[in-house]
Amino acid sequence: MTYTNAEIWLIILILGVLTFVIRFSFLGLIGDRTLPPVVLRLLRYTPVAVLPAMVAPLAVWPDATGGAVDPVRLLAAAATLTVGVWRRDVIQAILAGGITFYTGLILTGQLG
Repeated sequence: MTYTNAEIWLIILILGVLTFVIRFSFLGLIGDRTLPPVVLRLLRYTPVAVLPAMVAPLAVWPDATGGAVDPVRLLAAAATLTVGVWRRDVIQAILAGGITFYTGLILTGQLG
């Protein structure tokens, strides 16, 4: 499907307005009110939940069709999770996952 320039700009404009409305509904309408402690506690976990939600599909289904599972990616994800839980350090977890991933690619011949 091909879109004209006008259609693309209209889509961008509509998405921008909708994004503003979504954010304003939370920040503008209830931004000056004090939130209950349980809500504040749950909001602290939002960044922790977003990153794994973005990475997990790429680790489990890297070909985007949902077919092939890549053992190297699964091993790197497991190494990241293990080091993250064990050491409680994000940088060390990322390094462990990256080293495991690239080492796996080299050992399997997938990386030059």
